[in-house]
Amino acid sequence: MPQKNFSAALGAGATNDNIFSNWQYQYLPWPARLKLLVRSTVATTLVTVTSGSETIAEESPVQAGGTAGVIPAELNTPPVVWDAAAGDFIKVKVRDTGAGGTVDAVIYAFPH
Repeated sequence: MPQKNFSAALGAGATNDNIFSNWQYQYLPWPARLKLLVRSTVATTLVTVTSGSETIAEESPVQAGGTAGVIPAELNTPPVVWDAAAGDFIKVKVRDTGAGGTVDAVIYAFPH
């Protein structure tokens, strides 16, 4: 089961167009169920999730209250879960609308 962790500072008003842009499985080689957990240190971070041509989550608030550098866990972070087709381009965009903070995330791919 492939996974990728992400942790980075997001400046005031900044956008990261795809936090998993250097992930080996950004283009899925097989159909998979994906699970994304994302959290921020501030309440002003928004996330948009797309898979292929499908929007999985329109721009939505990210759970706040995380500690910078600590990867979120399902115990206290609700996951975004979806099924993706082989060849889908996985894109997770984060945008800060305030003074900036740190975004931490993990994505898991469970091949079908």
